[in-house]
Amino acid sequence: MSGPMALEPGGAEQDTLALRIARPGRRRVRPGDDRTLTLRLPEQGPDEEAVSRLAADLADRVGPAVHPYEVAALLEAEGLSAEVIRHRYGHPNLFSLASALYDRVPRTFPEPPTAADPWRPDTVRCLLRGVLFALPALAYLLTAPLWRADRHAPALILAGVVSWAWGQALGHRAHLRLVTGRREAARTLLTGALLGAAVATVPAALYAGGGPVTAAAAAQSLYLAAAGVLLVLARERLLLAALSPLAAGAAVLPWWDPGPLPRAGLPLLALLATLASAARVLWTGLTAPAAPGGPRPRLNSSLPYGLFGLAAAVLVVLVGRQDPYAVIALTVSMGPAEWLLYRYRGWSVAALRVSATPRAFRLRSAAILGLCLLAYLLLLLPPVLLTGSGTAALPLAAALWTALLLQAFGVAWPPAVLCLLTAGAAGAVTLLDLPPGPAVLPLGCGAAAALLAVCAVRLLGRPSPHA
Repeated sequence: MSGPMALEPGGAEQDTLALRIARPGRRRVRPGDDRTLTLRLPEQGPDEEAVSRLAADLADRVGPAVHPYEVAALLEAEGLSAEVIRHRYGHPNLFSLASALYDRVPRTFPEPPTAADPWRPDTVRCLLRGVLFALPALAYLLTAPLWRADRHAPALILAGVVSWAWGQALGHRAHLRLVTGRREAARTLLTGALLGAAVATVPAALYAGGGPVTAAAAAQSLYLAAAGVLLVLARERLLLAALSPLAAGAAVLPWWDPGPLPRAGLPLLALLATLASAARVLWTGLTAPAAPGGPRPRLNSSLPYGLFGLAAAVLVVLVGRQDPYAVIALTVSMGPAEWLLYRYRGWSVAALRVSATPRAFRLRSAAILGLCLLAYLLLLLPPVLLTGSGTAALPLAAALWTALLLQAFGVAWPPAVLCLLTAGAAGAVTLLDLPPGPAVLPLGCGAAAALLAVCAVRLLGRPSPHA
């Protein structure tokens, strides 16, 4: 009621009774009027049922609150005015209702969403890269009747070993330049690819004494340089399209002999397509805006990667002398090997999140390393058994994968030194026909793999490389 009702004494009009709804402890008395009596009606309490319904509606948002002020902000965001809070819920103000809701709803703190794995591998891309590593071998299959392997193969192998070593060093340097910008990486790749093709062709020309073999070595070196550019810049699909003539030509060989011209023309077409694709990608990078100037990475920082590439190429050649099928299996397996490298990094980050002590993380890291290495060797086991490949294939695969793992974390010199020592010892024994003969290759690769695994457990078993 907003106004007084006057009742006189002795009747309905005799006394004046002022009825007021006031807050507790307050009263209003008309001064000088003894007949005026001010009565207080009890203040209406909170509507518990309405508050309970509101708490049920907002429970999922009130539960995570750590202070009633957060609930007050939520109520304001819901548009609850002071009048609605008083009349509908029976609370004098916003903060009173917020405190009631905060006390009524149990605290619930949901787990934070699982962070995305930054090392989740692109499975299709990894498998495609394994295919791309092996697909160029179809060129040798197509051109096999046009050249003599016993006379021409050493020059091509020599050029391939040099290209492999150069490509490893150039790829590392190009990735360092990618941090600065695509233009800087494109300039590095253009200069390095042309220089690398020339460097790889020279020893082959000196060995062969010129002629068609030198031309074939030059074509091989140019292809490896251009393919390296596309792989570093993640243009695998372009490279696959460029190599499609090789796949088409090899697919018809079981049913039809295409003749000398197609046998030589299809590899040449694939080479030209690869060069054109690499030139297009490099041109796009060279026309990109220049990045702010910064310090250039030192040339010797890529040296251990080149030395490792040299040692790996020599070891693969030595294994190929015992059984060529082992080289094919190793080449194709590089795709799954890259996938497992990503998996190791992702699983190691996950292990770091759940480990409470450095020792616990070291044990988990060692277990992850063993699991990845075992998975890689099991993947290689069927083709090795089916083709009767030499016993050196699996130890070499273990050494190469562990070396690549260490390189992925920037540990370059231990893999380079150990693989160089293994390649030097196995190469010397093979060339000079010294005891223990062929057994030195699997023994040396096994010893290198074991030492590299110990190095990986020691260096990567610490949290800092994965943080």
